[in-house]
Amino acid sequence: MSKMFEDLRQGLAEVDAFLGGEKAGYKVTLPAAIDVKSIRKGLNMTQGGFSDAFGFSLDAVKHWEGGRRTPEASARAFLTVIARNPDAVFSALHPERSAQPARTHATHAIAAAQKKRRDGRHK
Repeated sequence: MSKMFEDLRQGLAEVDAFLGGEKAGYKVTLPAAIDVKSIRKGLNMTQGGFSDAFGFSLDAVKHWEGGRRTPEASARAFLTVIARNPDAVFSALHPERSAQPARTHATHAIAAAQKKRRDGRHK
């Protein structure tokens, strides 16, 4: 049998075991590396806007993108969800503004982050 068929068969056996109560859960497979910069740029966001919109520290985003640090497993999971469905994440984190898609929010987040930084420099 082919490798693909064996993988499908194993997956179905795992589902059957889970539904039958034999297994309590499953282990999530996360990417070992994630390209934070491409996710952020795909949303047309600055580092500051991205960190503000999704709750990361600006330093963490800079270190991830610069290759000085690797996101922990929980951050990689969150970044994976952001990459696949940013609108859902933004709606969950910002319910008061969930009527607009994340790409529109990104524009607002960028403007707000830039204004905050400008205002901080002029004090």
